[in-house]
Amino acid sequence: MLIKKDPMAGNGEITESTERESHILFRHQDLVKFLKSANKINRKNLTNTINHIHFTGGRLWVHLKDPQYEEDILVKVYPEPCTGETITCKWSEENKTSFGHYRFLNLLIDDGMTAILVPVKSLRIDGNYFSINLPEAGQALKNRQARRYTSQGVTAEITQSGFLASGCLLNFSPFSFRVRVAPGHGGTFHWLNVDEPLVLRLYRDEKIIFSESCRFINQTGSMSVKEIVVAPIIDQIKRFRSRKIRSPRTRLAPSSSITFEHPFSGKPMQLDLHDISVTGFSIHEREDECALVPGMIINSININYSGILAMPCTAQVIYRRKEKGGVFRCGMAILDMGIVTYGKLNNILGNILDSKIHVSERINMDVLWNFLFDSGFIYPKKYHFIQPYKDSIKETYRKLYQEMPEIAAHMTYQENGCIYGHVSMVKAYERSWMVHHLAAKPVPGARTRTGISLLKQIIHYFEGFYRLPAYKMDYWICYYRPSTRFMDLFFGDFARHFRNPRACSLDLFAYKDCSTASSQENLPDGWSLREYSNSDFRELDRFYRNRSGGLLPDILYPQYSHSNDETLEETYKRYGLVRKMKIYSLVHGEKLKAVLVANQSDLGLNMSELLNGIKIIITDPEYLPWDILSSAVGNLTDIYELEKIPLLVYPHSYLENKNIPYEKQYILFIMDMQYGKELLDYLKGRLKTKIRFFIRFLIKRYFNK
Repeated sequence: MLIKKDPMAGNGEITESTERESHILFRHQDLVKFLKSANKINRKNLTNTINHIHFTGGRLWVHLKDPQYEEDILVKVYPEPCTGETITCKWSEENKTSFGHYRFLNLLIDDGMTAILVPVKSLRIDGNYFSINLPEAGQALKNRQARRYTSQGVTAEITQSGFLASGCLLNFSPFSFRVRVAPGHGGTFHWLNVDEPLVLRLYRDEKIIFSESCRFINQTGSMSVKEIVVAPIIDQIKRFRSRKIRSPRTRLAPSSSITFEHPFSGKPMQLDLHDISVTGFSIHEREDECALVPGMIINSININYSGILAMPCTAQVIYRRKEKGGVFRCGMAILDMGIVTYGKLNNILGNILDSKIHVSERINMDVLWNFLFDSGFIYPKKYHFIQPYKDSIKETYRKLYQEMPEIAAHMTYQENGCIYGHVSMVKAYERSWMVHHLAAKPVPGARTRTGISLLKQIIHYFEGFYRLPAYKMDYWICYYRPSTRFMDLFFGDFARHFRNPRACSLDLFAYKDCSTASSQENLPDGWSLREYSNSDFRELDRFYRNRSGGLLPDILYPQYSHSNDETLEETYKRYGLVRKMKIYSLVHGEKLKAVLVANQSDLGLNMSELLNGIKIIITDPEYLPWDILSSAVGNLTDIYELEKIPLLVYPHSYLENKNIPYEKQYILFIMDMQYGKELLDYLKGRLKTKIRFFIRFLIKRYFNK
């Protein structure tokens, strides 16, 4: 244990060089000048401390003076149970050499925060043991700004402009790290510039748990292996882009906590939760117990709500800030959380903000069906279309709303068990989620508009939703009719306001029913329907980029995926559900004329069956006859169980130009969630405008009365 002066410490910092060394030089003899102002620790407390060290298998140090070289050394020893009058210590295995000719000065106890010195006034040595009489009091010197903790099982890397050294983390505090490292192959410590910042990376079980710029403090060792002390440069990191309006922070009642295994020390920890939102939370640490370091990633942490619900997640310490009363407030960002767990967290927070909000709860299906009919979502023509399959649709909805699969999410606005607002999403493509229902109706006698309240909670939900890797949400999509003013007011207006179709696009489709009973027809000579290829994608991309410039090809043919990822089809199958997609190319010779996307899903997964039909993107509208396209569609309809399936045709003008009647139009809204911050900021701004307008309306109506 080396005692050295550290510019970050108050009275001098005691730092343990390594647990493996049996005895080391004591280099800070001026420690005794601080003992006059040290606190006293009485014999009773001293005895309890020693017995606790024995109980946990810990060690003490004995401070000796070598008479030959006049050197002070510290030797590791292990205490026996202490009764209060005397203490007996056993030499460590590597220290069985007799120290009888040494002068015994002090027994030293270091708990990571405070050094306790017990003067040796009487001594009895017996083989592998020695005993001393305990004085009435020891002297406790609080010599660190913060407690230093020993680390186990953490790999360390130091890099600086091409220099690399790797090894392990020895110990740490919130202010500094001590690592033992050796230079990489072909490197040398001569390359390490101690006057410049360096990057420290720490790993546990091959997962990164820390990576930040640090400044050099000091070093010891040889040119082959060094122990280096570094300090983080900043005490706050910016994990995500800042927002104009933050998600609301809530204090949970009853009180809750977080539990985790500290990634650096491997020790279990429990801390009280101060406040929480859908994106993160904060806790308080006492000054003498601080163990959280800004930038530290905790890969397995439980948010414990009222002792009855544990919500696991991955979180990162964002800041550490001193507050009144000698406490530090630490803010933590949620980096990842399971879909079902995130729904539970949102349900708790949503209920606190508005008791009528319910997120991803199991729903009484009779109440839900009543709402879908009463709100007009299932109108007569739609019911006529789905009624032959009502039993299959009921079973699909039961799985979605009661088995809580990770491919669906929903939110309701309820009062006394009745639903007045509802929004739901399903995972529609490999990395895309689709809003497939949004409806609201007034609560009798209520002044609050249900749609506004529901949209407000949707925004809170999305604050954390789209950033979580578990959701695999690169894109957010929604189909809506151009006449649906509520949807166009928020989502359509944002796309037009943002004016960047590669971030947010609107594409207009023509919707046409297609019978699946017609017999398959062979395509004329020179025409063929084949599986989609990479060369076809390049042609489609060129056409679509010049026509729309939007994001449709990106959701159909995602570029980002891992080979070991579970496919969307496999995920649905795991829950007893169906979601398939196959893409075909209609070509004349080798010229691409259209791309046909055959979507399959369970009946009612989307009530308009937009995920159970064929999406058609026509790349050569002028030279594609309708009868050829119709024959190509007929070759794909035998996979469907419905009597009719929807065709969504882009560009919508194709059917008009061919004088082909169609039923209606749909706008496809696609949002690249890299720009999720801009969307949420815009929606919050629009929502505030609508709320102000509604308040003025109520005031005006009140005074008119």
